[in-house]
Amino acid sequence: MLAGKFGEPRQIALEQQIKVGDFFDAPNFVEISQVHLMADTESLGEAGVEYLENMAGYDEKDRRVAVPTVTDPRGIDLMAYKKLNQEESWAELERRAIKAFEAMGILMTDTCINYQTILPPAFGEHVAFGDTGSVIYTNSVLGARSNFEGGPAALTAALTGRAPRYKCHLDEGRRGTIRFVIKDRPENLSDWGALGGVVGKKSGSYWAVPVLEGIDGTPTSDEMKHFGAALASYGSVPIFHMVSATPEARCLEDTFDGTPPAPIELGKKDIDGFYASFGRHEDKVDVVVFAAPQMSLVEMQQLADLCRGKTIHKDTSLIIATSPEIKSAANRMGLTKTIEDTGAMVLEGVCFYQMYARETGEANGWKKLMSNSAKLVNIISGYGYEPVLAPMEVCIDAAIRGKMS
Repeated sequence: MLAGKFGEPRQIALEQQIKVGDFFDAPNFVEISQVHLMADTESLGEAGVEYLENMAGYDEKDRRVAVPTVTDPRGIDLMAYKKLNQEESWAELERRAIKAFEAMGILMTDTCINYQTILPPAFGEHVAFGDTGSVIYTNSVLGARSNFEGGPAALTAALTGRAPRYKCHLDEGRRGTIRFVIKDRPENLSDWGALGGVVGKKSGSYWAVPVLEGIDGTPTSDEMKHFGAALASYGSVPIFHMVSATPEARCLEDTFDGTPPAPIELGKKDIDGFYASFGRHEDKVDVVVFAAPQMSLVEMQQLADLCRGKTIHKDTSLIIATSPEIKSAANRMGLTKTIEDTGAMVLEGVCFYQMYARETGEANGWKKLMSNSAKLVNIISGYGYEPVLAPMEVCIDAAIRGKMS
């Protein structure tokens, strides 16, 4: 590949990967079986899309990805962007990116929960995933192996079928470094996200590997999803272990080399303090968002049950983001209709903070935001919003009342 025998795109990709591997002192490469590519058009911009179009212009044998490659959420829902007052130029940029991706053989799955909806990796499988939530779930809950691979790095891995072998691809990079004892089990998805945020803040390093013990009962997939997404968002952490719940932590001794460190105790007061740091919107709520990560089918059912027979406030918007596959299933099961009968919008293939959130907020007069996603409220303030974290039931109640009760 480096000599150009397999085409210029693979040569360019491998040259970049060698530089990345050298930076991280990777001893060699590891073959990977699949790629999850982050490349929304807000991040790509005109220059990024032109780069993709250039790669897509090579002969098919040279440009086609070497392993199955799926996409993270897009920047635009092409079926709904006009209702959101989003610009036609953004949609056109999206269409160009999609055309280039498809020419390279990339599957337009448009989801950050590929591990719940597409092809979850098996234990020990080496992959190259980009989204923080998909990486930490893959490493921790599934026991597969990936580092955070940003869009350009994931694209190079897709072309070469390899990734530099460092950190999470190595046994030693997955060993525990910090220990937490959880005194109170989280009660709902936003609680799990809040706990993830607390652990992430206290871990605070890509090289940290938090180990949690004391949780009574194995968390569900959605609970792990919200916990991991928040942990990765607040701590830049790609892996955690949960004793007796994740595959590399059958017992505490499995996770550490030598004597485990002294534990940090966390409980309800820490979760309550995390909520309190966001305040409340008692006068007005502009928009309620369920996204980051996208909603599972089970979450869609929970939302539909809360929305049934209700109408959202005239001055409040309710936005839900899920994957195209789950949106199709929700349509078939009548869940989408139940939710949208309230006046809400169910979007597919996008995630709120990746879809020109600042400009979309300005176009719709959105500033005061509520969500049950600890990851979203961490990110969205950087786009000009005033976010509040609350459980799903409280968010729906606020959407109906137009303010927090």
